[in-house]
Amino acid sequence: MSIEWVNQAIDDLRAWGRAREVDVDADEVRLLCDYASDYLNVNELGDFTPETFDELLLSIYPRKVIAPPESAQETIAAARTFVGYLSEAGAVPEERAARMRARLDDIEPRMPEALADPANFGMAKSLFSAIGPESLEQSIAIPSGELPDLGSELDDAPCDCPGCTPLPPARLAPPEALLAALRTVPMLREWPLPSTGEPLREWAEAVARILDRDTRGAITGSSEVDEGLYDLFDMLYRLQVRVPVSVIGEYLDEIAGDGGLDLAAVLDRLAWCGMIKVEGDDAELTPLAVWALREHYLSLGLDAPQAPDLADADAHVLIEGLLDGVPAELAEDDISRWLSGRTAGEAAGELLAAASGAPAVARGIAITIVDRLGAEAEPHVRDYLDDQELRPHAIHWLAARGLSAPQLTQEELLWVSVDMLALAMPAAEEDPEIFAENMAASGPPAHMIEEMWRVDHPDVVEVLELLGRSIPDGTVAKAARKAAFKARSRAIR
Repeated sequence: MSIEWVNQAIDDLRAWGRAREVDVDADEVRLLCDYASDYLNVNELGDFTPETFDELLLSIYPRKVIAPPESAQETIAAARTFVGYLSEAGAVPEERAARMRARLDDIEPRMPEALADPANFGMAKSLFSAIGPESLEQSIAIPSGELPDLGSELDDAPCDCPGCTPLPPARLAPPEALLAALRTVPMLREWPLPSTGEPLREWAEAVARILDRDTRGAITGSSEVDEGLYDLFDMLYRLQVRVPVSVIGEYLDEIAGDGGLDLAAVLDRLAWCGMIKVEGDDAELTPLAVWALREHYLSLGLDAPQAPDLADADAHVLIEGLLDGVPAELAEDDISRWLSGRTAGEAAGELLAAASGAPAVARGIAITIVDRLGAEAEPHVRDYLDDQELRPHAIHWLAARGLSAPQLTQEELLWVSVDMLALAMPAAEEDPEIFAENMAASGPPAHMIEEMWRVDHPDVVEVLELLGRSIPDGTVAKAARKAAFKARSRAIR
């Protein structure tokens, strides 16, 4: 997926909505654009057609989005707003926009039924909608748009040490791009760096001075805000997504004290320093800032990993890189470019070969990417019907595309159920409350859990113990604990 065009489209859509006082559901429209890009070869706004909405709302949404049928009304409303924007912005001709509106009128009464029909569900959704999309596809999911409160994130930190939580991998711009960017930083034109021969090294030292020295308001005009810049930059580095300007303003207001804050002026100064860039209503670190902050972390002896470009890697390295926590937007771009360099069959063959015998989380990432591929990958997917671990996934992939496929046996259904729960374990451990809520809503029934102990899966004990801790229903939780005991006993023999 080309993240750039989607981001730009959402920024423009928000501006369009503000100018017309139209309520825009930007998150829902982003999901429309993301899925259209991932699955329907939509590479710009002008590629949207009435048929695009048919595929998105009656096929892809039911397979991918875990949502109640009544949510269809909100999705259709967001799509109508989006069509209005496409027409007024001149992205599509009005005649096509009129056909899109008519198509949405036709889709609206059918979408709730499509969302509720299990026959339409994708592998992840059909087996365990309870796990939630964030858990099942956490490593390559597109950001939901929900950002943590910067103030509370800092207040809840266990101590002031920046090494308390690991730093995420950062994707660095090429040196030549960084050097070119240096020439555009206004601060460096007014306050030239002392020349020592490595311009980037001088830049790193300049940023270190901003972070570590008492600048007494020379940067932002406020001593209190200057003192809080390290924490602000550190949080932006860790989030690695665009943050609404309003969120940054709330955080800076807290540390500015009673003197108040001219947010626009502060942001202008930080842009003048070359540290942030503001686009529309959002702000993020510049590539120069990311590079200099990483250098600063390294100088402090912290582990500041660099996110490799995975587009040219083999499937094993691609999966390992995604598991290492490549930021979501970078991961999506890497995956898109990785797929573009291969035929669907080649991609499926490489990914499934890498998934065979791999841990559940790695296998889940591979299967999720394969799920993007069209029917032309059939021969390579069919080759894995003889692989015990991948057979259930291959069967579902074939059946979902209307291709001939054997029926899943009860044993295979149990195995793949355990496999999908094993994939969700890291996210479940990280946020047990959300996992418990999802399990309460539509978790596996007690009779299925009671039989899971029989499954020859390396993670079955851990999965059942997780269910025993997480399921709110006491009877079902007890069944999970009893099954876990049986699974442990079976393993000991």
